[in-house]
Formats: sequence, structure tokens, C-alpha cells
Amino acid sequence: MKKILLALLLLTTLTTQAQNNFKVPLYEKFKLKNGLTVYLMEQHEVPLIQLSAVFEAGSIQDGERYGLANLTADALAFGTQKYSKAQIEEMTDYVGANLYSSAGKESANVGMSFAVKDQEQMFDVLQQVLMYPVFDATEFEKHKQRTLLELVQQKESPRAVIGNYFNSLVFDQHPYATPNGGTPATVEKIGVADVKQFYQQNYTTGRGAIAVVGDFKTADMKKRITALLGGWKTAEAKMIKRAAPELSFSQSRVLLVNKPDARETTFLIGGPGVAYSNPDYVPILVVNTILGGRFTSWLNDALRVNSGLTYGAGSRFLRYKHGGTFYISTFTKNSTTVPAIDMALGVLDSLHRTGLNEEILASAKAYVKGDFPPNYESSGALARLLTDMFVYGFDESFINTFQTKVDGLTLAQSKEIIAKYFPKENFQFVLVGKADEIREQVKKYGPLNEKELKAEGF
Repeated sequence: MKKILLALLLLTTLTTQAQNNFKVPLYEKFKLKNGLTVYLMEQHEVPLIQLSAVFEAGSIQDGERYGLANLTADALAFGTQKYSKAQIEEMTDYVGANLYSSAGKESANVGMSFAVKDQEQMFDVLQQVLMYPVFDATEFEKHKQRTLLELVQQKESPRAVIGNYFNSLVFDQHPYATPNGGTPATVEKIGVADVKQFYQQNYTTGRGAIAVVGDFKTADMKKRITALLGGWKTAEAKMIKRAAPELSFSQSRVLLVNKPDARETTFLIGGPGVAYSNPDYVPILVVNTILGGRFTSWLNDALRVNSGLTYGAGSRFLRYKHGGTFYISTFTKNSTTVPAIDMALGVLDSLHRTGLNEEILASAKAYVKGDFPPNYESSGALARLLTDMFVYGFDESFINTFQTKVDGLTLAQSKEIIAKYFPKENFQFVLVGKADEIREQVKKYGPLNEKELKAEGF
């Protein structure tokens, strides 16, 4: 028994050491002659291949046609020059492969996973989807109608749409304000011709990258990817210089979105955050873990555990390439809207007034370090990490120094981080709830603007 206990202790020690020494595995990076950036990383634990391809084709390229990037990404697999949508689905399902595409704020992503034994056929499918989509009109129209129905249904779930209202309030005229999925009015006007044009203009090799991670030899995969995508001729990539959003507010503001049948109020309270490149992000993450980044956070303890005002409360820094936001989020009964908001603000204020102590800081550090390696333990996660590095302009040093930066955070530095990055005044409030029951009460937080949830817009 003693030997077993010693063995378990040794295993635990080695596991902890491995976590504390986590580094990005070796990879090769190169460019094809057409400008496409390629990342190759060997991972031989399981006979699988994971791919992640990205292009600067996110919703910030939508202009006034909100939802265009999202529809274009969805429609990539609606048929190609070689295969119909049904054939693509049948081929991938038959071998247990996974093919997906999506668009976020700043990029569009095409991902794929499959067994090594099926790579010949699956690489053929990938090439067709990336290079030769036909955007079948019938399939597109069916998908558009489903999208319109989903947009209407989302209005029944405040938590599904409140982020759009918050971004609209905070980012105002900046492209980050636009809703990724669009609105019924904008999506209704988008046709196949729009999608084809968006694809031709934004899915360009000069502003794109693909990462391949899995069970292969780098030299062999380099030849395959070069043969597969090296002949892809696209439009010349347009260099669009994006200005950072100006998120400086002179006063608090309240946006009340009326949902007449609501029995509870969903709210976000926040303001400016940080961009992806901010050098202080790691200590910010540690401090936010204490405030609202885990189940035992101060916000969740106060609003859920101790008062029973909600089933969950938290805070987050949402980062984009050129800026970001910070917000506290939760929901509560109509009758406890103001007590819940006041309590959330009180918890944030206590972070400024009392700060942290060594025990609390040590606990947060341990949590963040323990939670960190599992984020990158799969080949799929590593593929996405590599393409994130391309989109947001960072390298493996962010990952390789992460835990050292966590360990290096002191109480004095945490105090500076709190003062610099966690808002203390001029909060931006977005509330989705029954306006007649909370309107007069929430006016105390700042000038109030009111919208109807069912109205056209965000």
C-alpha cells in the first residue's frame, strides 16, 4: 500500500510539473507562393489529422449587410464544382469525419478532422470547399430561411442577444458593434450573388492561413499542402487598416431593452477592456478569476451562494485584435433587479477598496495554472491556436511564458492591474427585461435609452 501511495504521489508531482512546464509543441511555419501561410505540427498520439483554416472574412467586413460573413462561411459546403452538399455530408459522415465553417468578428474559420486512413478523400473535400464552392442557390435559400427563423427565435432568449446590444452601445460606430448573425432585415436582403462576391473579395490566400496538426511526417505533409493549395489563385488581399475603437465614456449610461413578458432581468455592466496584444492580459486574467472568472468567484459567491439572487454571475474580458470590453453578467427576478445590480457593483468596488491578499491570490494562481494546459491538450485545440496566432499576431511566447507570468504576479502588481483595467465609474448598463417594472428604478444608474426587444435591430 505504501508503494502504491508513493507511486500516486510521484505521478501527481510529475503531472503538476508537466502543467507548470507546458510549452507549444514544435511546428513548422512557411508560406506558399500564393501567400497562404501554413503551419504544420506533428502529434502522433492518435491516428488523426486536425485542420484549421482562417481568412480575414469576419463580420467587421460586413459593412451595412450584417450577417453576410456568417452566411458566406455557412454556405461554403453547400456544394462545390465536384460534390453536392449531400455528397459532402455523406462522405464525411461515412468515415466519421467532421467539417465545419463559421465566421466571428475578425475572421472566418474552416475546420476539419478525420482519421489518417481517410486523408486522401478528406483532403480532396477540403480543397473543394476552400477553392471551388458554388454556393448552390437552392441550398442557400433554405439556409437563409432557417437563419431568419433562428434570428426571430433568439429574441425569446435575452442571453442570446444581450451581447449584441452591449456591443452596439459600447462600440457605437466601430465595426465591432455589428451583430455577427445579422438582423432579419439585413439577412433578408442578402442573396447568392452577395455571398459569392464576399467570398471572392475576402477569402484570399494573402490574408489566410491553414494549420495541420496530427499524425503525419512534416516533409510529406508539406508536399501535400503545397500540391493541394499552392495553385489556388485568389483576388489580391486588401490591406485594411483598422483603427482601435475609442472607448472612453464621460458618464454612465443605461440601455433598457423591453421584453414585456419577461419574469427576470438579464443585464451586463461594463466598459472598456483590452485588445488581444495587451501585455498585461495574464495578470488581468488572474485577477478576473477572483472577481468573476470561476464558480467560487466573489461575484458568484455574493449573488448566488450568499444571497440567492441568481443562479450564476461572472465577469469577463472579451478581446478583439484592436480593442475589447469588460463586463459583469447575470440575471435575476424582476423584483430583485436593483438589489442584484447594486450588489454586483458593490463587489467590484470592494476589489478596488480592499484588493487581494496572499491567500486569495495564491488560490487564483493555482486555478489559472491548472486550467491552462487542458485548453491545448488536443490536436484540434493546437490547430486553432496556430491560426489564432496568425489572426491576432502573437507567437508561442505567449503560451510558453504564461505560467511564469502567473507565478510572477505580486500583490503590489495586482493592485496596479485593478486600478488600470477594472472600471470604477462611468459604467455602461444593458438590461433586457420588463421595462414597466424596472424603468423608474434603474434610472438612478444614468441617462436611460429604451428599445423594444421585438423591434428590428440588435
